[in-house]
Amino acid sequence: MVNPYFKKLVAHRGYPQAYPENSLAGIEAAAQAGAVFIEVDIQLTRNSIPVLFHDRDLKRLCHHDGAMHDYEWKQVKGFRLYSPDSQIQTTAPVASLEQLVELISRYPEITFFIELKRISLTNFGEEVMIECIRHMLKPVQEQCVLISYSLPALEYIRINSRFSIGVVMDQWKDITLNRLNKEMLKKLKPEYVFCDIDSLPEDGDLAFNNTRLAVYECVDPERAIHVLKRGVELVETFAVVEMAKGLNRHE
Repeated sequence: MVNPYFKKLVAHRGYPQAYPENSLAGIEAAAQAGAVFIEVDIQLTRNSIPVLFHDRDLKRLCHHDGAMHDYEWKQVKGFRLYSPDSQIQTTAPVASLEQLVELISRYPEITFFIELKRISLTNFGEEVMIECIRHMLKPVQEQCVLISYSLPALEYIRINSRFSIGVVMDQWKDITLNRLNKEMLKKLKPEYVFCDIDSLPEDGDLAFNNTRLAVYECVDPERAIHVLKRGVELVETFAVVEMAKGLNRHE
């Protein structure tokens, strides 16, 4: 029987507790374990191929100079992803969005949060990046939620596609107190809002209108239970398997 507490968790960048971030191996491991929600990051290579990658440069994860947009796909597909955690010895190739789509199609019960990284939106322009990605994701559109820090990018998605969207912000106060952000959120009507768990107020109800609230990054089951009871719906974690077990023990 699959642990029901997976329904409260988002596998953040796959399963970095045991595999390199955004690797197909880590994503597949999270899916096989029973994850219901998985989040990945997307950037474009120099020749506009969407790939799974988080950082603004390649040093931490690939041990290369420069950024993803400095290289073409024929070079990037030879790069290896390493884990900053020295206890994880495995490496993995950088994956393309095309490869991810094939994986998504094999797990129709899973929702994937696809984060459009700001560095690519800035370098290529919102329309170029979004059009490239949304056409590639069309076969699995119903399983995908496009998320971003960029409100203009999300507005473009809302107007020009049928994808669900999620707003990402670092601070809870940016969601609840910033007037311009509040007006934009009211206009966009995102299905999800993500913010840093460390920015949440210490007490009080965290329910957010008709939008599902998700927080990142948490590997402490007790802390996750605390915010879930206050109105958070989803908790992003690098350790989705361990957290599901921990929630089961502590609940």
